[in-house]
Amino acid sequence: MTIAYLNRVATATPRNDVHDAFVDFAERQISDPRVGRVFHRMAERGQIDHRWSSLRPKRDDGDGVLDLDGFYELGRFPSTAARMRRYEADAPSLAAEAFGRLGLGEEATSLTHLIVVSCTGFSAPGVDFDLIARFGLNPSIERTTVGFMGCYAAINGLKLARHIVRSEPEARVAVVCLELCTLHLNETPSIEQLLSFLVFGDGCAAALVSAEPTGVSLDSFHAAMAPGTAEEIRWNIRDLGFDMFLSGQVPSELGRTLRAGAEAILAGRRIEEVDLWAVHPGGRSVLDAVETGLSLKEDALAASRRVLRGNGNMSSATVLFVLAEIMREAEPGQTGCALAFGPGLVAETMMFRVAG
Repeated sequence: MTIAYLNRVATATPRNDVHDAFVDFAERQISDPRVGRVFHRMAERGQIDHRWSSLRPKRDDGDGVLDLDGFYELGRFPSTAARMRRYEADAPSLAAEAFGRLGLGEEATSLTHLIVVSCTGFSAPGVDFDLIARFGLNPSIERTTVGFMGCYAAINGLKLARHIVRSEPEARVAVVCLELCTLHLNETPSIEQLLSFLVFGDGCAAALVSAEPTGVSLDSFHAAMAPGTAEEIRWNIRDLGFDMFLSGQVPSELGRTLRAGAEAILAGRRIEEVDLWAVHPGGRSVLDAVETGLSLKEDALAASRRVLRGNGNMSSATVLFVLAEIMREAEPGQTGCALAFGPGLVAETMMFRVAG
């Protein structure tokens, strides 16, 4: 059986650091000083220093406007249509930046499949067509969109790429995970929802999957679903953007699910036999729950915590950012496990081994 490899990963983020501006903006929506102090304390404990956006933040001058373009203004938040127009304008250039950093050059014409993953925007013709035009890809390249699956969708994209390579050993598959999460803020007095908005940022990751034995082998996949938790993470399209709800119960439910499903997730290995952990940093509490639930060493999730601190949660792109960090330092023969979490509540998981 042909083995599929994740050969390389490249990443890109917009230039605008919006984290501090978004925190200030969220605090202005809280009228109760006591709640405001709790919010501020919890925001500081989030272990996020930077989040990047296509929006250009402005200094707070009391006018209730968050960005220089006036996209977010208190009392006049944009419609879903306005948000999708902004996605259509900003998504192609960010995707092209990440894709270009794969360094394929003329080899780009040999790509046989293109998988685009996103849950924060849709248009047709979309990012796939733009990449074909910008990089001179084969016009008959096989295109697939993995849409609206949430933060674990990159694992599904890699799973699909693995199926393609195993059935067509000459295939060269590009996977592009593109998310503009900051287009989906909303006005709300709910401290829980405001805190969830302060986790998300924009980012794009591009990956190459083929049978060439470089990078990491994609060995096995497993989905672990937490029964009775369908309402704990919700992602719904509404009139004012895509509405995200993250329950405070997610970390504890996730920890229980991973403990119960560890044998299947690790394909029969013991936790001690796994050298590398590429865990989707859905937030500090999520990483803490994974670390505790699987009894991992204190530094096991260092790459995930670095990505969280420097970028926040970029939905589907995030686990590929973590894999890119890990692949730069990994040693041949090391075994790894990738985990990403999303609506369901589901943990999508992947076992891999460093080639060489």
